[in-house]
Amino acid sequence: MPASQERAPVHTDWLRNTLTVSGPVEAMASFREAAAGSGVIPWRYDLERMQEDWFLGLAAPPDGERAISLQGARILAWRLRDAVAVNQQRAMARMATDRRCPFDLHRLLPIPPLILELGPDEPEAQAWLRAHWGTTRGLRHVRELPAAGDRRRRRMGEMRVEFWSADWSPWQALLRLRHASPSLTFDLVPDYASAGDA
Repeated sequence: MPASQERAPVHTDWLRNTLTVSGPVEAMASFREAAAGSGVIPWRYDLERMQEDWFLGLAAPPDGERAISLQGARILAWRLRDAVAVNQQRAMARMATDRRCPFDLHRLLPIPPLILELGPDEPEAQAWLRAHWGTTRGLRHVRELPAAGDRRRRRMGEMRVEFWSADWSPWQALLRLRHASPSLTFDLVPDYASAGDA
């Protein structure tokens, strides 16, 4: 199967990672500014298809025992679609100003508009993410951790972040970031022991 047709694993395993970025204070300040974002990826969602999929799943469940009427399935699918649309609108509205995510891969290595138009589940989008980020979904639960570096090294800065990634660490992204910022050191430590706890 060509790489562009490969799909992400059916069941996503979320892997906890700790990333330490260190380097000269000025370079670290620039990196922090570039990396901080909303954590939102502006995917285009096919709301009609999502609504239809939800309706079919509710109307004809795999086990054959429907727990809701057809009218109820239609209403619930419609409400789910509306909830996704509202949630996405709110997320998009805060993209321009929200900088609470300290390590936003879409800010650092943006997904091209043509790929965003496909949606997150299309094989071509998955292939792009795998090739450029090394993982097939956006990072989750990104948070900054206290710095653990030697504070006597006054000319050096450090940032530690923890995040969860889908199925693999974002190793492709780190290769690109190392190439783009040779004065910085990127040290990634995946926590395989907690992969099943996500």
